[in-house]
Amino acid sequence: MDKVKYRLNNPRLAPRRTKLEIPGWAGRREPRADGSREQVWHCVPFSEGAQYGIELFYPYDNELHVSTRNGKLVLEGDWGPSPDAGLQWPPFRNFGDHFYTYQLLLDLKVEKGMAIRTEPHPRFYTDVTDTVPIAVPALVRNWWPMVFFAVFKAPAEGRTHIFRSGEPFAQIIVIPEEAAFELERMSEEEAAERELQSRRIYANRPNLSGGTEWTSSTDTVFDGTYRHLHRAAKEKSRQD
Repeated sequence: MDKVKYRLNNPRLAPRRTKLEIPGWAGRREPRADGSREQVWHCVPFSEGAQYGIELFYPYDNELHVSTRNGKLVLEGDWGPSPDAGLQWPPFRNFGDHFYTYQLLLDLKVEKGMAIRTEPHPRFYTDVTDTVPIAVPALVRNWWPMVFFAVFKAPAEGRTHIFRSGEPFAQIIVIPEEAAFELERMSEEEAAERELQSRRIYANRPNLSGGTEWTSSTDTVFDGTYRHLHRAAKEKSRQD
């Protein structure tokens, strides 16, 4: 098993494997049953994608509001004196009004050939208040030993993003440092095979879904086909 090692200045930054918060940003505890409201955790691809990385939690008691007013970025928070004489304080800086930086004081060490990539926390995609910070994707190589900062996109005019104590504000995923792949069109044989597989799944959905079809409160029909195939594929992978 690969390891990701870390060192940090503030233990409340609390890096951990990303978890779905239910109830919370990932939705309510709605059963997969007729009349239920759709929740993002009902979708296996979203749930897996959301839990793929490492989430970071805002470590300060000082709440920060980031707004854009008349085209200018405004950072508002009652920060008080710096807790560390050698610390950039406050740890946020305007970065051309369209972006701003956060001095994380976090160092992550990944295995050779791997890198870390910052991205928005999954709760950004479920948020309906438009207040969740938007981390800008950035790839940092494993040979970089210095504590680093993260860049965030400024909110739209008249909007405010909020950093609250204990709330996750970004996610980090571990990926190969080089995207060593090429795009290639499928051959006719490969395309035909995939199409045949697709048709077989479609024709056998009632059996493959395990009898778990349900209709949501917005009249969207769901079933467990992907979920059951996913479970079977994972079991086969363990046996291989």
